[in-house]
Amino acid sequence: MPPEVPHYRSLATPLVKSSPPSSPESQFSIPVGRKYFKGNKSMAIPGRKLIHSVVFILACISILRLLRIAITTSPSAPLPPTLQHTCSTPSPACEKAPSHTPSNQTAQQKIAADEPSLTKKEFKLLSDLIKRKAPCNLLVFGAEPQYLRLSSINSGGTTIFLEDDPDKISAARAKSKTTQIYKIDYQTPAKKAYKLLEHARKSPACAPNPEMLQNSSCKLALKNLPREVYELEWNVVVVDGPSGHSPEAPGRMGAIYTASMIARAGNTTDVLVHDVDRTIEKWFSWEFLCDENLVASKGKLWSFRISGKSNSSGFCSDHMVAIE
Repeated sequence: MPPEVPHYRSLATPLVKSSPPSSPESQFSIPVGRKYFKGNKSMAIPGRKLIHSVVFILACISILRLLRIAITTSPSAPLPPTLQHTCSTPSPACEKAPSHTPSNQTAQQKIAADEPSLTKKEFKLLSDLIKRKAPCNLLVFGAEPQYLRLSSINSGGTTIFLEDDPDKISAARAKSKTTQIYKIDYQTPAKKAYKLLEHARKSPACAPNPEMLQNSSCKLALKNLPREVYELEWNVVVVDGPSGHSPEAPGRMGAIYTASMIARAGNTTDVLVHDVDRTIEKWFSWEFLCDENLVASKGKLWSFRISGKSNSSGFCSDHMVAIE
């Protein structure tokens, strides 16, 4: 609000004297502090009145500027091009992003590719385990750049990477010509995790039976992996793929289940699962790798030790993880 201006008597009303005028100049008596000019019939505004007028004008300008800012930043203002095509739910208007603007999924994948998958402490936990086991049979779901160093740590052993991203495969092969990396396809999106877990609990085909993995009718079993995966006894299995970064992206349900089956085919196998801060990774690790088998953890990396050659009809001891 503009500042209040004290009341002053109107300048347009002169004080009239009762004595007859003696001259045109003395016809009006002007109050002290005001001057009358005959030429243009105007009066000078006093100093204090000028200050209040300037303050009033500046206040009005400030109010107008605030109104303009409020209008230009209102929710009805058009969004930038990068936000206009970002949709929380699928709709015909948002099915296709403009050619000059990358999709939100592509941007997320690029950011994820620029960041290391494991922290230093997480990688130390994994690399120290490989050093103790080497030379050994190491199977990795995923092909992050950090994991390529495991091949040299496991010198003399067998290291196989399973990856679904062609770009990561090309990058891995460019860095290491001797890396054994296979392209695989995951058909199940992460959004189906809950129904798959219900299926696994009810279906006898999903019970721990490593010998039947390739021919299993369990919906979680990965049956399109390279032949070596089913034939070798693995000492260490790492699950850090597929990405599982969105409901529509391939989830790690099958990878964790298959890793648990592979682990039970050997004598003793260490299975490490990354990103256990996410619901799917946590659920399926508890269900198929079991909390009683958890031997180490660091950050978002859990390490389980599975004893194979078991005749048990269940994965874990006599309890079931509740899903809330």
